Amino acid sequence: MRIVFFNHKGGVSKTTTTFHLGWKLSQRGHRVLLVDADPQCNLSGIIMQDNFEQYYTEENTRKKNLMDGVNSAFQGRPEPISAFDCYNVPNNENLFLLPGHPNLTELEPALSFAQTSNNAFATMQNLPGSFNALIDKCFDHHDIEYVLIDLNPGLSAINQNFFSISDIFIVPTNPDPFSLMAVRTLADVLPRWYSAAQQMRTTFVNSSYPFPNHNPKFAGVVIQRFNIRSGRPSTPYRNNMDEILASVTTDLVPKLGQHSMLFQADLYTHTGIPANYCLAEIPDFQSLLPQSHKFGVPVYALSDVQIERAGTVLEQMINKRDEFNQMFVEFALKIEEIKENAES
Repeated sequence: MRIVFFNHKGGVSKTTTTFHLGWKLSQRGHRVLLVDADPQCNLSGIIMQDNFEQYYTEENTRKKNLMDGVNSAFQGRPEPISAFDCYNVPNNENLFLLPGHPNLTELEPALSFAQTSNNAFATMQNLPGSFNALIDKCFDHHDIEYVLIDLNPGLSAINQNFFSISDIFIVPTNPDPFSLMAVRTLADVLPRWYSAAQQMRTTFVNSSYPFPNHNPKFAGVVIQRFNIRSGRPSTPYRNNMDEILASVTTDLVPKLGQHSMLFQADLYTHTGIPANYCLAEIPDFQSLLPQSHKFGVPVYALSDVQIERAGTVLEQMINKRDEFNQMFVEFALKIEEIKENAES
């Protein structure tokens, strides 16, 4: 199953959520591939840590990334797209990374032209299906169960492509007015992308890399980065959260339903997703987040030693760490239930 985290608004913790959910699914025994489709390569940097620069300069690894993986199609070379050994995340045998590339946006003009022209030149016929082909091959090569895709902010052709070749999509949000605006924009954009994908399947059916028959369906929203007071989100955040979830149910969901981008209602009920489609509410990680970045592990996977505090502060942070662990266990359970029910 391919899961894409998408919101064209920046700063909504797409990368953090991709990393944390992917790690939790791998902890639960699933083989997981993380795909860094953001030219900023933040996901790759968090995971690779001090090995980041070395990976892109050493001869045996520098071509093993998302951009170089599809370059043969974009440059019209005869060699086929093929699988390679993705980066195995340290201390996690079930978690793999398909690294990003800072020059990924160089592929944008050609891909955009190919996806918007119904009569693309023969040399461009293979472009829209190229990312799908690479993920498929790496999926099989590593015997993957879940692919989690991290996108950059924006409404680019690359984002459209990855969204359209996924099975489910999750919309990360922050409790602020800009996320509310973003949800309303997505209600218009995502159905257009759905219709464009339908057309591309027909246009590129005879290419070497046909555009796949995926129909991404809405799993829900995740609301993140808010403060807790008396066990609940503090008032300004709670008000914004309520507005966002109301917009999801009144603006976004009806439009998605018109384009077959929702699961059957009983699947949401069965998997414990509420009527407002909120998959998870995840408070701000606060002082645990720098430690997470420092050691390249999710906040809930930090050891007591890695927290690097003492006394009462350490005890408080351990409690917070364990609370976040339970949140992501529940999040992962919902994803597992979606996969099981969707495939049954």
